[in-house]
Amino acid sequence: MPKMKTKSSAKKRFKVSATGKVIGSQAGKQHGMIKRSNKFLRNARGTTALSAPDAKIIKGFMPYDR
Repeated sequence: MPKMKTKSSAKKRFKVSATGKVIGSQAGKQHGMIKRSNKFLRNARGTTALSAPDAKIIKGFMPYDR
């Protein structure tokens, strides 16, 4: 059976931690900062672990990253 292909968009945006959690960047930081509160921008720094339903979808895109 041939190897499965990884979705290129997923491998650029997410990574899987050693415990199996999917890590991605925080949402809401691309544009429109003027209307967002300083507290929102502070809390949206860095990366976060995706929720379980979202992580299941992303793991389907990255078959060898489990």
